[in-house]
Amino acid sequence: MSLGSPQFLVLVPILLAVGWFFRSLKLWEPLRVALLLLLVLVLCDPRIQLKTGGIDLWVLFDRSESARELVEAGSAEWRTLLERSRPSDNHRLRFVDYADEAIPSGDAETAVYPGNRKLTRTGLAVRDALARMDPVRHNRLLVFTDGFSTEPLTGVAEKLLNQGVPLDYRLLRAAASTDFRIAETTAPDRVQIGEPFVVEVSVAGSEDGTMPLTVSRGGRELFTRSVEVADGSGRRRFADRISEPGAHLYEARIAPSPDAHPGNNRHERWIEVAAGPRIVLATHYLNDPLAKILRAQGFDVDVVEDTVSLSPGVLTGARAVALNNVPAYELPNDFLDAIEFFVREQGGGLLMVGGERSFGSGGYYESSIDSLLPVSMELKSEHRKLSVAMAIVMDRSGSMAATVASGHSKMQLANEGAARAIELLGDSDAVTVFAVDSSAHQICELLNVGANRGELLQRTRRIESMGGGIFVYTGMREAWDVLKTSPLGQRHMILFSDAADSEEPGEYKELLAEMRDEDATVSVIGLGNRGDSDGAFLEDIASRGEGRVFFTDVPGSLPNIFAQETVTVARSSFVDEPTATQPTGRWYELARSDVDWPGLVDGYNLSYLREGDEAALITNDAYAAPLVAFGRRGVGKTAAVSFPLGGEFSESVRAWDEVGDFAQTLARWLMGEEIPPGIGVRHDLVGTELKIDLLYDSEEWGPRFSSAPPRLVMQQGFQRGATEALVWERLAPGHYSVRTDLEEGQPVRGAVQLAGSTLPFGPVSVGSESEWQFDPARVAELRETARTSGGSELLDLSKAWRKPPAPAFESIRDPLLAVAMLIFLLEALITRTGWKLPVADTSLRHRRSARQPAQAAATEAIPAPPEPKAPPPAPATETPESVRTSRKSRFDRAKKRL
Repeated sequence: MSLGSPQFLVLVPILLAVGWFFRSLKLWEPLRVALLLLLVLVLCDPRIQLKTGGIDLWVLFDRSESARELVEAGSAEWRTLLERSRPSDNHRLRFVDYADEAIPSGDAETAVYPGNRKLTRTGLAVRDALARMDPVRHNRLLVFTDGFSTEPLTGVAEKLLNQGVPLDYRLLRAAASTDFRIAETTAPDRVQIGEPFVVEVSVAGSEDGTMPLTVSRGGRELFTRSVEVADGSGRRRFADRISEPGAHLYEARIAPSPDAHPGNNRHERWIEVAAGPRIVLATHYLNDPLAKILRAQGFDVDVVEDTVSLSPGVLTGARAVALNNVPAYELPNDFLDAIEFFVREQGGGLLMVGGERSFGSGGYYESSIDSLLPVSMELKSEHRKLSVAMAIVMDRSGSMAATVASGHSKMQLANEGAARAIELLGDSDAVTVFAVDSSAHQICELLNVGANRGELLQRTRRIESMGGGIFVYTGMREAWDVLKTSPLGQRHMILFSDAADSEEPGEYKELLAEMRDEDATVSVIGLGNRGDSDGAFLEDIASRGEGRVFFTDVPGSLPNIFAQETVTVARSSFVDEPTATQPTGRWYELARSDVDWPGLVDGYNLSYLREGDEAALITNDAYAAPLVAFGRRGVGKTAAVSFPLGGEFSESVRAWDEVGDFAQTLARWLMGEEIPPGIGVRHDLVGTELKIDLLYDSEEWGPRFSSAPPRLVMQQGFQRGATEALVWERLAPGHYSVRTDLEEGQPVRGAVQLAGSTLPFGPVSVGSESEWQFDPARVAELRETARTSGGSELLDLSKAWRKPPAPAFESIRDPLLAVAMLIFLLEALITRTGWKLPVADTSLRHRRSARQPAQAAATEAIPAPPEPKAPPPAPATETPESVRTSRKSRFDRAKKRL
């Protein structure tokens, strides 16, 4: 054992002197002596040797894509060298492979890394190895990597120092090759609407050269210009201004030749254009009267008539979104899916307004926003007016055999979508199903659904991909030949096809004209995007067939799209007759006074109030359907106005005197509370690590957070899915912070939820192919981390086994201090209660009393002669003077001791 601060031993003679001269302190008592000696020992910082034996050498191999070939070429040789230089059997080797995750690999040289190789998370691998180390042994880390981590090494050096583990590294370098990359896109995070700003694109290269640079915004190309790389770097600046609020995505691309790594030739950057609280109005009308009404009430309204171009970035900075008679198939899936997080977590508002292309008639049944609305859109069988005959034409070409992330094939998901359509058809409806490749195959003949639903579902779910392409015209022709024989008045066809593999247009225009002459309609569900090679062809089919067209590149969404289309056709729910209205009195929950509601509406969308929501106005007919309904979803709000506010069937409502007050009250309720002052959120992206800071006035917000802490939620991607709640770290008064790793290519949105309000942020995107960015700052960070921990770059692997420079002795001050506390509490208990430790009695009287029973037993048999009685002693008497003298002498002795 050694002492870290031996100078405190001088306290021992000092305490002895104090105990000698101040005996009333009773420092000689055993417990007090032990307590004082322990306290002196604690001050001296005693240290004992805990780590014994040999060294555990943890070897980390970078298995990411950028270092894969280098590591695989040399790992066998490195293992052999490390094994040969191992000093003894008491020294052990531990191998870990890492890229996106860290996986122990044992001693196997031929094992294949099973994880994702698209990221290099060196910090994660180091922390994982530290967690696995034996604390009673010496440990070292040796990393074989190219040094280009995709995440910063924040906090790694501190953890290495705390555990006394040095980090050595060996940088791997490939043979020299020509490579160019976009190093960075610099732009402000936020600008005001119409404000000019500068964007700078930095290009790095291993050689000098000139190459084209293309910059796009929101998917539309802005320009293509050349950029010159000299002395390893080049820059291109340009000015821009945006008049549309929201978040806008810039994308920069280069096309160098030659180029070793094309994966780093692209970079993305989001820029937010702030314009104050606003309402996004997606509308089917030109010069929408609802926009005029809201603007007259002082609202900032962002009107979007080209709804196909909507992106989730439009929601950034918005307080509410309104859908005015816009069908679901004219809204991009990403935008629809993003609304759920916007409402539930970011505190936004959602309003749907009625019309012939809205609610169930617009295909919103079982869409991504169906559950957000305060009304349900299923149509009860007794409310249906017409029966429908439907033909479903299914693509079963070779591309449908591909498996998606869920483990299902595209064909299985399409089959489930067709089955969902059959389930939603009524008993009086009829359906036929065709599977098409290079010819058409009738899977189900035209049958009444009510009596044959089970058989139809079973046959449809058994369709298999058979290879080849899809002959669209052939499938539609044969399906129409069957469908036109149906006596039912409403006939409709659903064509499902791959947007990149739809062959044989044939005479489809003439066929569609024939179908329209017979009042039959055609809708299209395309697997892919509008921009795919056959996207325009599928759009033209839907347009000529006067139906709808849906595109999705997420096969898992096919069942919902089939359901939306089926409800739109088979269960049309728009009532086009004037209907009287009936107030319910629930409007007082939104306003201080009721309004003078219109006596009737010219038409409305039939729906049903959801449980837990409220209706302020209902129809005065047999349905008692909600006309104005509202409710809460998460921290956001939602409302449904089932009658039209524009176009046909809106004359009575637009002539209503209080339509402006009604729209203003509903809009202000949907937009929620203003963001309070004294608080803000800031985010910063470094590599794949996102840092979020919450800054606030501690005097104003501190008491609020003590009772209701702020909640941080995030969602990666715009698809619907579970949100992620993160835990804050309090760095200082008025400053919370959190760090999290992001997936490349996935935009991230988030919100800080406070009591009564929210602070939304994002989207933020890592971009794609971050593995190939080769940021030199990451190499410098690795060097500094190794130096701080006591390690270095190793060229001679035999030095990997040197003992760590960390001290071999560790402090035991804390356990000794705990023992001292226990002794102190015991001594205090004895002092208070007067209890004494038991002491053995060694006096002469005690020994005599102990011998008396034995002597009595020995002499009991021999009678003793009688002894004469001694006269009783005379009682001792003291005079008062002797008593006073005795007391005085005791007093004098006490004074001398003091």
